[in-house]
Amino acid sequence: MTAQALWTAFCTIVLREIRRFTRIWPQTLLPPAVTMTLYFIIFGNLIGSRIGEMGGFDYMQFIVPGLIMMAVITSSYANVVSSFFSMKFQRSIEELLVSPVPNWTILAGYVAGGMARGLGIGLIVTLLSLAFTRLAIHNLPMVVLTVFLTSALFSLGGFINAMLATKFDDISIVPTFVLTPLTYLGGVFYSIDMLPSFWQGVSMINPILYMVNGFRYGILGVSDVNPFVSLGMILFFIVLLAAIALRMLSRGKGIRH
Repeated sequence: MTAQALWTAFCTIVLREIRRFTRIWPQTLLPPAVTMTLYFIIFGNLIGSRIGEMGGFDYMQFIVPGLIMMAVITSSYANVVSSFFSMKFQRSIEELLVSPVPNWTILAGYVAGGMARGLGIGLIVTLLSLAFTRLAIHNLPMVVLTVFLTSALFSLGGFINAMLATKFDDISIVPTFVLTPLTYLGGVFYSIDMLPSFWQGVSMINPILYMVNGFRYGILGVSDVNPFVSLGMILFFIVLLAAIALRMLSRGKGIRH
């Protein structure tokens, strides 16, 4: 295929994904905004006033970067896993399989669509947070890199989950039993410096810890881990998951029967 044809195929997939989640915005954009607003009110205002400062900032400021990242992670993942599995379920994925579009273009299109929703939700949550606290960007390149790479990573994760899923129940297992625990234990609501040394070591195994702290460093300038290590970890997992997803696509895992 020519470069123009590849670009057209990529844009077609991305635009279809964007139209899909914007068309049903009460289900895709509104719930995360409402949920995060409740987090701001309950954890930030009510509980935060009793906790006081954390990391040299008031508690609301400290948790906002983590809550933004949590919204980006869950939305990016949910968009791709639900969209691609629906294509499998409706058997419309066959149209892509018989087309001359290469696998990497298909993958890139779905990942970009997931990123569009994840970053859109992240922007909405950021704007909502300004009603509760002030945010001053400490390192803009770090903020942009971390949020873009994290959104891409979990879009890839959603794609792999969708390929392995055989029924609708399968697409909720990972978010419920993997993403949610890792997110809550990833330093969103606390600094791991508060934990005993053993649990600090255990926390370092959690990949979401690096993403939350990398983003927190970009906004507040404080982090429990080296921000460059955070970026390195995210890049490593992106390369790993992209290789797995492309391998599964080439073999038709979960698609060809």
